[in-house]
Amino acid sequence: MRRFTTILVIVLLAVPCMSGMGSAVAADVGSVHLPLVKAGRERPLVAIVADNGGTETTDLIVPYSVLKMADVADVVIVSIHPGPVSLMPALKIQADKTMLAFDAAHPDGADIVIVPAMHDSGNEAVIAWVRHQSGKRAVVVSICEGAWIAARAGLLDGRAATTHWYAFDKIASAFPKTRWLRDQRYVFDRGVMTTTGVTASIPASLALVEALAGRSKAKATAAKLGVENWTAAHESAPFRLTAWGMWLVARNFLSFWKHETLAIPVMDGFDEIALALSADAWSRTYRSQAIATSAKGPVASRYGLVLIPDRATDTGTVQLTLNGTTGSAHALDRTLKEMAARYGDATADLVALQLEYVR
Repeated sequence: MRRFTTILVIVLLAVPCMSGMGSAVAADVGSVHLPLVKAGRERPLVAIVADNGGTETTDLIVPYSVLKMADVADVVIVSIHPGPVSLMPALKIQADKTMLAFDAAHPDGADIVIVPAMHDSGNEAVIAWVRHQSGKRAVVVSICEGAWIAARAGLLDGRAATTHWYAFDKIASAFPKTRWLRDQRYVFDRGVMTTTGVTASIPASLALVEALAGRSKAKATAAKLGVENWTAAHESAPFRLTAWGMWLVARNFLSFWKHETLAIPVMDGFDEIALALSADAWSRTYRSQAIATSAKGPVASRYGLVLIPDRATDTGTVQLTLNGTTGSAHALDRTLKEMAARYGDATADLVALQLEYVR
């Protein structure tokens, strides 16, 4: 989900709670079926598209890392233009190729295109590129509010789909030709996959691993992550914005004298999923902003993601550690526990709500 902006803190006071919509589910929408790899390739080519001006942190990093960890595909991060990609609400990375360079190198297109949520979900360059890739028979996977881009590319008309709880009613109203489903963490319908909120990126990525390489490979990858299952089962009803939540957003945001910067030192080989989940969560409290620090400039993660640190040192900031010991996916639970101790359970619950995660 795109991070609530300053203006939205005020607008939220007028936003009604999410109303119920269709929850009838076709028998196969939770099963992912992928076509054969395009001719001339030994294994699938996955392109994760990124808007340099703002792409959701976890939506991008989790699929990248899970697919790399499983070693079931060639994974490339593709940006609109050269230069850094600013992630939201935290971190900055370097993409592997621009759209122009990718198209020149791969005229037949990708096998799978992953579309994270973006700050500008109406960016015509991204929409046109995703539509173009779909026209070349790429499977399109939208994570969270990446569904806006898939919908605007015309890929969801006549299909079943889902998205983040906060956007659900609005996107359903804007695109009535789509059958919008609740109570499904991810939905697959004829070559297009959509997911619910930010943390759905982990089970959705594991579902892709299973579709690409089988159940055993997915189980082995899930075990490394510390994940027990990746089914599409999901209960949507608990995720809604209450008056208490709106009041808490306003209170935390307006208590500017309590705001703080939290530094996460990183070095080559860092756990990109643990970093993404931690930095993403800490930057949604309305009291804190997480940054990455390193004295050596750009830093490469364990699977080759190039991170551009926000600062060389963490002088004058509160320092955090990733503490990755029992599986990357547990980083969020650890972060929310630390957050509750620092800011209270209510703030931790607010962050979990934004991430569409059951704390």
